[in-house]
Amino acid sequence: RFEVVGKRENRITRLKLRAEFVEDPEEQQKMLTDLDQMEAIIRSTLAFAREDSDTEPSAMVDLAAMLKEIAENHPPAWVNVPGGDAVLRGRPVALRRCFNNLVENAIRYGHAADITVFDRPDALEVMIDDKGPGIPDDRIKDVFRPFVRLEESRNRESGGAGLGLAIARSVILSHGGSISLVNREEGGLRTRVRLPKADQHGG
Repeated sequence: RFEVVGKRENRITRLKLRAEFVEDPEEQQKMLTDLDQMEAIIRSTLAFAREDSDTEPSAMVDLAAMLKEIAENHPPAWVNVPGGDAVLRGRPVALRRCFNNLVENAIRYGHAADITVFDRPDALEVMIDDKGPGIPDDRIKDVFRPFVRLEESRNRESGGAGLGLAIARSVILSHGGSISLVNREEGGLRTRVRLPKADQHGG
């Protein structure tokens, strides 16, 4: 399946080159925008497929340090770690992909990503709060399904393929954790992730 996706990416690249020869500027821009959206969907699909079959080895992960680095690369995100430490055993690349998606999602739709990391006795808990409109309660479960997009217009502008939360959920579940979304009373959406620490002791 990776080979098929790769061939389609190459075809889109060829179509972009052809679009450069379209004389009508408006029509050319429409074609390039459509091709960009198709390319984004293919890349997201490939990332989802890779996560589904990932065999990345586990290692000790400093989750606090990872989240701080992600926040530095995604202003206006910021991180608060009350306990100071947040270490577990997991797949580093997959976890980075997961939290990158969650932070980007919070900023894109909620204009902020306020990240707090708690070192609980049996798990690490990460909360990502945004300042957006939230999600209708009856649609919260839907957003974890692949290719589900609650507002088509926003995704056309951002190039989203509706796979970010699905990939994040897949990563978290593969680590034995859980992820949930809840609308905050003060406004905005809260993403709560729990990752068990048992594996760092070999359990």
